[in-house]
Amino acid sequence: MSAKATSSGAGNTTEQLYALIANEEDARVCKDIPEEACREVPRNFFLILASNVLTKLGDLLISPKTVLAWLLGAVGAPALVAWLVPIRESGSMVPQMAIAAWVRRKPVRKWFWMLGSFGQALSVVAMAASVWFFEGYAAGGGLIAALVVFSLARGFCSVSMKDVQGKCIPKTRRGRLSGLATTIGGAATVALTALLFWDRGDPGIGFYALLLLMAASLWVIAGLLFANIEEHEGETGGGDNALTEAFRSLSLLRDDAPFRHFVVTRALLLCSALASPYFVVMAQKTADSDWLLGVFLLASSLASSLSASVWGWMADTSSRRVMIRGAAIASSACLVVGVIALLAGEQSGGFWFYPIAFFVLSVAHAGVRLGRKTYLVDMAGGNKRTDYTAVSNTVIGLLLLVTGGLTALISMISDVAVILTLGLMGLAGTISAIRLQEVTAD
Repeated sequence: MSAKATSSGAGNTTEQLYALIANEEDARVCKDIPEEACREVPRNFFLILASNVLTKLGDLLISPKTVLAWLLGAVGAPALVAWLVPIRESGSMVPQMAIAAWVRRKPVRKWFWMLGSFGQALSVVAMAASVWFFEGYAAGGGLIAALVVFSLARGFCSVSMKDVQGKCIPKTRRGRLSGLATTIGGAATVALTALLFWDRGDPGIGFYALLLLMAASLWVIAGLLFANIEEHEGETGGGDNALTEAFRSLSLLRDDAPFRHFVVTRALLLCSALASPYFVVMAQKTADSDWLLGVFLLASSLASSLSASVWGWMADTSSRRVMIRGAAIASSACLVVGVIALLAGEQSGGFWFYPIAFFVLSVAHAGVRLGRKTYLVDMAGGNKRTDYTAVSNTVIGLLLLVTGGLTALISMISDVAVILTLGLMGLAGTISAIRLQEVTAD
């Protein structure tokens, strides 16, 4: 069989699979992308899908809330645990206006994502080396330093992904792409968690170093796959100094009322991310069990694998309604847990109470995260999409640091007070999301 025939057969298979996922007779229906990009949609869909699945699996293998936190305790640097989540989240968001001003100058932007993916891989290798060769705060400091670089590299991926996806994948198909990637990544993590932790004792440093190296290889493969995307040239702009352009982009918050409303809503919906560690902390007070870490890992993975595709399909109909529903579930979970703990004590509900609540919160967070990502991509086009992403992420990164500091102060009163505060914050976010305008519907 000729190479041409083989390529044609592979292309037909790709289009058939895409048609099945897209659930339409014409798999090349194009909305909000150029006609010349339409021919490459099925192939690009699966390349982006595979890249996202690999990076999502890598994210779960180096989760700051689980694996990295355990590693800092194991090497003798538990005091540094408090820096993990703020650095992981804010480090990739705060510099994005400057990154976006640079990215915006290039008509093809997939190379920035590949660069970010390779940067994350090198950072994870540095984490593995730190915990293998050093001990105590030398090892912990090396891990934290590597996490800073990891987060900065992540910023390149965050800015460029939404732009590449907006140029290569049509509207009403972006939500299911993100949802399917999260579902497959979550299912793979469930299988991997069961394989690695089932009926085993406490793993040693060598095991976790190998786990980090495995995660690094996933980012390398993802970067190579992403480089094969057929991305057509898009709009360019921003010939001035990158920082000048970055600060100029902040005028969007003043002049663009719909975008400003979205950023306010997204800020209020931080509750779904910030509440998770406090559920874990309260569970640790309830039951000191070797199973606890595995249970929460499985709860997080199952939540992603079972709910993300559903949220993704729903987001293609209305990303706004997905945000509303996710926010309502998240705020309800926080308020229910907070009220029960306040009235009956933090140790009420038994061993499974907090893992189940954590599962519900993780389902809600998957909806909030996927809904706001799809909403942002659908509400903008051209260079605006890059600017929206950068400004939104930079502002949210700064607010995340502020909110994290406030919750740390409130936690001095009690963890229950933090959860109740975040529940009320989520309730306000739900009301704000209801007032957003629709951007997904034709």
